Amino acid sequence: MDQTPLSLRLLLGLKLRSFRGDRGLSLKELSERTGLSLSYISEIETGRKYPKLEKLLVLASGLGVGYEDLVSLRMDERLGPIGELLSSTFFREFPLELFGIEPEAVIQLMTDAPIEAGALLRALYEIGRTYDVRVEHFLFAALRSYQQLLHNHFPDIEMAAESFLARHGWEGRNTLEAGELRRVLEQEHGFSIEEETLAAHPVLGDLRSVFIAGKRPRLLINKRLKPPQLAFLFGRELGYLALGLTKRSNASTQISVDTFAQVINDFKAAYFSGALLLQREMLGNDLRQLFATTSWSPEAFTGLVARYETTPETFFYRLSQLLPAIFGLEKLFFVRLSHRQGGSGIQLTKMLNMSPLPIPVGIEPQEHYCRRWPGSKLLLAHDPLVHDPQRAFEVRAAVQRAFFLDGGGEYLLIALARPLALAAGNHASVSLGIRLDDALKQKIAFWNDPGIQQREVNTTCERCGLRDCLERAAPPILRDQDERRKDRAAALRQLFETSPH
Repeated sequence: MDQTPLSLRLLLGLKLRSFRGDRGLSLKELSERTGLSLSYISEIETGRKYPKLEKLLVLASGLGVGYEDLVSLRMDERLGPIGELLSSTFFREFPLELFGIEPEAVIQLMTDAPIEAGALLRALYEIGRTYDVRVEHFLFAALRSYQQLLHNHFPDIEMAAESFLARHGWEGRNTLEAGELRRVLEQEHGFSIEEETLAAHPVLGDLRSVFIAGKRPRLLINKRLKPPQLAFLFGRELGYLALGLTKRSNASTQISVDTFAQVINDFKAAYFSGALLLQREMLGNDLRQLFATTSWSPEAFTGLVARYETTPETFFYRLSQLLPAIFGLEKLFFVRLSHRQGGSGIQLTKMLNMSPLPIPVGIEPQEHYCRRWPGSKLLLAHDPLVHDPQRAFEVRAAVQRAFFLDGGGEYLLIALARPLALAAGNHASVSLGIRLDDALKQKIAFWNDPGIQQREVNTTCERCGLRDCLERAAPPILRDQDERRKDRAAALRQLFETSPH
């Protein structure tokens, strides 16, 4: 296989195809001029081959152009935007192959209509610059799309986790202690694990962990973490090792994103950790029992989280992986909201949407997420509890049958909330919304519990037309703008229809 970087191969193919088209030459005619086979020239144009010097000289001569004109990175004005795309970090890192797209197919589409493609790319560039959309935003969007495509279930990682559990005699256990996982890292993989450095650091004190590669890998962990958080962190490190993932983030919070390999490997290692701590078969059986009851019980949900000694986020995110695979509940979304004590703002900090519901993820100017969601209500209700030592750190649960306005449909929304260990005064909620359709009604018996509140909700206040909402945190400016546009369009149609012809 040609080892020349893909971007260089595609740039040469683009220029060759463009020069040939400008001169009205068919592939066959260029082949006859140069003595190179028709199939070989085709492979160059599609980016599969990059010729040696002597063949490049032959091609330049056959096209009647200078060698430098053919191989330089300079592009004319017409092809400039396409050349910029091929040279960009975005094109190098965006995982087209995950979606069955060959890069050369994209280039062929662009070179068939270079002026139109250039205009489109300029428009996308302007949109990205206006909304500060960076390469990592595209990479995380690609990961979410890949998860949606596979219903967020990855059998190969499940099997790797099950094999790891069996090898250590841990299968069939509902809890794994952080200390057990730590010993595997230290004794089997030679890790040096340190607890003091991060907590004392003036800048990095809010990080959960930092990994430093070396002959003896160092893992700096924050000593303020709770045991379930440590267990997940150690499980993730074991995931990198068990799955052979070398490109990775070195800090628990992704400070910079360099490649898609880093993004997807971080995801895979976290998935592995969840599969270790919440074993598929055991949790599946517990969920069947929970879903078979006809009455909603918040204690049942918080009790199940406590039984597995895990965090609400790990628990609910694991449900987003197992509900589609085990129960056929594929139309669901997971959101994580955070709130600071005494403040009015609620931020969406994590989201996976596998439902038809359009949930804004922050591209618009700062929006206010709906206060009617049970996750939002739990956060705002927590402020008075922080002064009660008996309840300040409890995990609380809530449920709701939520009908999303504007055609979003009805969802069973289950939420859990808790304080954050490393951010005093901050707390977070995680919510799982499952489309209330026939599949859900067959699998979750308590969906029709009369004690479950039914409410009309929306995504954000700015998009919501519910005028009498007492929980509203901001005026419906985006909704009003949309209605004004529709009114103008209707008025124009009426004007044209009633005007004499």
